[in-house]
Amino acid sequence: MNVSSPTLDSVDSTPASSPPVNFVRAILALGVGGFAIGTGEFVIMGLLPEVARDIGVSIPQAGHVISAYALGVVIGAPVLAVAAASWHRRMLLIALMTFFALGNFASAVAPGYFSLNVLRFASGLPHGTYFGVAALVAAALAPPGRRARAVGLVMLGLTGATLVGVPIAAWLGQVFGWRAAFVFVGIIALIAVVLLRRDIPDLAAAAGASPWRELGALKRKQVWFTLGIGAIGFGGMFSVFSYIKPTLTEVAGMSVAGVPFVLALFGLGMVTGNLVGARLADKSLMRTIGGLLAYAAVVLTMFTFAAHHVVTAGINVFLIGTTVAIGPALQIRLMDVAGDAQTLAAALNHSAFNMANALGAWLGGLAISAGLGWTSTGWVGALLAVVGMGIFGWSIASARAAARPLNAATREAPVG
Repeated sequence: MNVSSPTLDSVDSTPASSPPVNFVRAILALGVGGFAIGTGEFVIMGLLPEVARDIGVSIPQAGHVISAYALGVVIGAPVLAVAAASWHRRMLLIALMTFFALGNFASAVAPGYFSLNVLRFASGLPHGTYFGVAALVAAALAPPGRRARAVGLVMLGLTGATLVGVPIAAWLGQVFGWRAAFVFVGIIALIAVVLLRRDIPDLAAAAGASPWRELGALKRKQVWFTLGIGAIGFGGMFSVFSYIKPTLTEVAGMSVAGVPFVLALFGLGMVTGNLVGARLADKSLMRTIGGLLAYAAVVLTMFTFAAHHVVTAGINVFLIGTTVAIGPALQIRLMDVAGDAQTLAAALNHSAFNMANALGAWLGGLAISAGLGWTSTGWVGALLAVVGMGIFGWSIASARAAARPLNAATREAPVG
């Protein structure tokens, strides 16, 4: 083994070779990068009125910058993962985080609507690839039997951003102007660059890694099944959360001042779900995925009833936040079924989640526009979770069907 430049495969085969303190510091460095990305992704949602007023557009038009970022994630994840397939992991992580920092600093000085949309699109490009590569590194460095928990700790930076980073950035944006929020995100990203340079070992890509080999992931049925579970089954959370403020004020009768408290409960639910889901995935990966889809269907159905009262609505929003628990499990599943095309498959997980965001919000909006009421988003979310369960069942059936010829050949092979 080349000690100065081990591959992901070699590190994964000897995870105990890294001292625990180095593992913790590496996970912290990766998590700070996730914290920067999570803060940058979500903070704009609370500053749309300020952005719209400053650049001279309507609030719905200002909302296009959110879509521009999401589009950057969806496109950037596969493109950058394939293009940088053979890069050393630390170098790639640093490059991605540096690009993200520059994108946010540039967003802070965008002169108008068009330039801001372009820069938010550019800022979203490194998102999926960063988390995909960070998950691979975390899993490679993790002790035996703790891959999902290591990935969950990296994702904790993203979910923790909704609880800590976004409120701080939103406060800065309200006091000093929305541009200050992006400067804040850029500074966190630069701190992450320093930590990544200091604490991440110089892991090489797997032997023979290339763009063409990464594209091979797209030939694998189980990769598509897993992405489908994320893109559809996870959309329910976004169906409800995208319209949570008007639902709370119009249905539950909550004051506008109380909404941030419920949003904090949602963030706390995401943090809790991320930690618990990662532990469950390490114990039984497939049961965790199936169980969490069923859990999401129940919790989202409950929203249609719980939303009518302030207390029950708050409790249910917390539970909806916990459905993010499926994230680490799907990330590990993709890594397991991608074969030698790890980087692309891991990055595509975040493309799938952003597609879930777009799909859930769109279908929830259709239900509301059709006159079904604010709480109809819960039914929409539950339906998406049920469809996700169907894809999950299809995935298992397909895997069993593919295994039958191999099992038959094994039984018929002559002994000796």
